Amino acid sequence: MLFRSFIGIGKLGLDCAEVMAEKHEVRGYDIYPRISDSVKVCDIDELVNESEWIFIAVPTPHAEGYDGSVPSAHMEPRDFGHDAVIDAINNVNKYAKSAKKVVLISTVLPGTTRKKFVPLLDKQHQFLYNPYLIAMGSVKWDMVNPEMVMIGTEDGNPNALAGELIDLYKTMMVNDPRYEIGTWDECEAMKIFYNTFISAKVGLVNMIQDFALRIGNINVDVVTSALARSTMRIMGPKYMTAGMGDAGACHPRDNIALRWLAKEYNIGYDLFDTVMHAREIQAKNLAHYLVDLSVMNDNMPIVIHGKAYKPDVEYCIGSYSTLIGHYVEMEGRSVVYVDPLADNKDKVVDRIDTASIILWAHDRQITYEYTGEQDKTQPYCAIPDGSMIVDPWRKLKSTDKVEVVHYGNTRGA
Repeated sequence: MLFRSFIGIGKLGLDCAEVMAEKHEVRGYDIYPRISDSVKVCDIDELVNESEWIFIAVPTPHAEGYDGSVPSAHMEPRDFGHDAVIDAINNVNKYAKSAKKVVLISTVLPGTTRKKFVPLLDKQHQFLYNPYLIAMGSVKWDMVNPEMVMIGTEDGNPNALAGELIDLYKTMMVNDPRYEIGTWDECEAMKIFYNTFISAKVGLVNMIQDFALRIGNINVDVVTSALARSTMRIMGPKYMTAGMGDAGACHPRDNIALRWLAKEYNIGYDLFDTVMHAREIQAKNLAHYLVDLSVMNDNMPIVIHGKAYKPDVEYCIGSYSTLIGHYVEMEGRSVVYVDPLADNKDKVVDRIDTASIILWAHDRQITYEYTGEQDKTQPYCAIPDGSMIVDPWRKLKSTDKVEVVHYGNTRGA
């Protein structure tokens, strides 16, 4: 029996492999393997030999400092790192004793697969490019409820291998997604521009929030909800709630990579640079707002509720919270975080002892509404009486002991 296997069972790959393992026998390999009850972790030679399908789900990272958790718009743009993908392809070539069906799901820039990866793969193997639309914290839900499935072939036409892959996915899907077939290059573009559309959308919505704060008499939610319902010309309601900025391991770094691509092909302008600068200025504005509130309230300590880049995950890479914290410190103030899951424990505390200015960065209801998991975020620790919560999502309500400020609403109730 030949298996479906994943090279790369890390932050995203293992969850994907476990979803597939609910319907099929799945093997996994990683240089830093994670334990799984449903995916058999094995050595790379065994995995390659025993597999029919090999999904390459390895990271394509930038160098340290490019993830967006600190200012990075000023840094020299650069392409993604490809070493892990190249190593995976070399291992397939080295250990395969028969033809394999190889599927790359890692994010890369348009043109990379054709120029760098396929020429390395032995001719006996078949190849597809198939990036996933998944996000940490909801990988398993996203995997079986995709908005679309992108499958790249050499010439952009459906072929027998693409048909086999679609049949495989149909055994797993809860919804009935559309299947977009294009060239390798077109599917690379679909994936990365999907991410950057989200980045631009979040940046534009948060720009409306900044205008609301300066002009007055504007509740940003009234404006954005009207725009979200204008689906003839403006794409749907998702990401139309102003709040925290774009974050995570993918979106900021994707914009940096596209800045490099725009320069490489002499496009002549760079929207991605504008998106990255806007993201950082918006974080700086929110940090300044926190500092001003603190000064007006006897220099209360500043606390950020949530350090990881989103609720229910531990990863602080690309965190908008830490970007805001950076700018708070640039104004000469200290900041601490409360987050029981954060993998970076620097300045993380498990309790707040005195009345504080608290930025409500994490909100489960906002983040996971599209999955149906709409239960509200419970505070990570007790909120001291006399504290002031700055709620960029404008969902919380004041009590007789804690005041809530709705960041982005200058109209009032």
